[in-house]
Amino acid sequence: MYTTEALQEWIEKAIKTLDLSQEPRALYEPVTYMMSIGGKRIRPLLCLLSYNMFNDHISTDILLPAVGVEIFHGFTLVHDDVMDNAAVRRGHDTVYKKWGANVAMLSGDVMCIMAYRYLCEIDDRHRRDVLKLFGTIATQVCEGQQFDMDYEHLSVIEESEYLKMIELKTAVLLAAAAKIGAIAGGAAAQDVEHLYHFGRCLGMAFQIQDDLLDAYGNSDTFGKTIGGDIVTNKKTFLLVNALKTANNTQRQELEYWLSDKNHSPEEKIARMLDIYEKTNVRETAMRTINSYFEQAAKELSAVTLADERKEELRNFAHQLINREK
Repeated sequence: MYTTEALQEWIEKAIKTLDLSQEPRALYEPVTYMMSIGGKRIRPLLCLLSYNMFNDHISTDILLPAVGVEIFHGFTLVHDDVMDNAAVRRGHDTVYKKWGANVAMLSGDVMCIMAYRYLCEIDDRHRRDVLKLFGTIATQVCEGQQFDMDYEHLSVIEESEYLKMIELKTAVLLAAAAKIGAIAGGAAAQDVEHLYHFGRCLGMAFQIQDDLLDAYGNSDTFGKTIGGDIVTNKKTFLLVNALKTANNTQRQELEYWLSDKNHSPEEKIARMLDIYEKTNVRETAMRTINSYFEQAAKELSAVTLADERKEELRNFAHQLINREK
């Protein structure tokens, strides 16, 4: 079996060797840029780690589909940055900031198409199942993004609505990555489903952790401006729960800062964080993260393999939830 570090090297090498030199350069240069500015490569790693649990031989017919999942993820980020008017991604200028909205949208489109081309490199025996799965997941990711945009216009949403949104926007792609690896590795049907739900629960924990890091992280390690979600009134786990648990005085203060446009971002962030502390939503978020992580661990434990075959994936999940970026 391969270590996570070894698989990460394979992924980075495969990404660096992508042939993106064709014309028109104005279309492909932003793609090269987006794929080169890093990222945790969570989705292709989940795919390969899941595959490697059942098959010791990593070949192009799983490596290239894993890269395809990462290209699709990159496409969603390029388009998200346009919709969010975002200037920074992973500590670098976004494609949107460097090239403008039109280029970002078109380069994102070609990334989506490229993702399917690389997914088609999977073994013939699994191609139909994998493409059918990915078509469903890709649609769900778009649904999640639409819910996210819809919620921007609502003053309050339920926690259940938030959780459904992040399941679609974030968690299902992690779930699909793990499931694709299991399918290609020759896993039994029940193990394929356990790994899908493992990835889904891990994705839920990951996104709530991302909400926490946006509010409480370090911008040097996080790669994004801290407090950006607060400044834009983004519906995060923290805000949704603060609105739910606030007393009358705290709710009035929340509503003031959510509607205020006259103070500096720094002051708004500081005052909102103070409300978050008073409503204990940080602790609520951490409990929810741990709950989803425990569910993920149960799904992985149910996979019918010896524990040593699962160890690398288990360790990777721990690293992901305990991250600072």
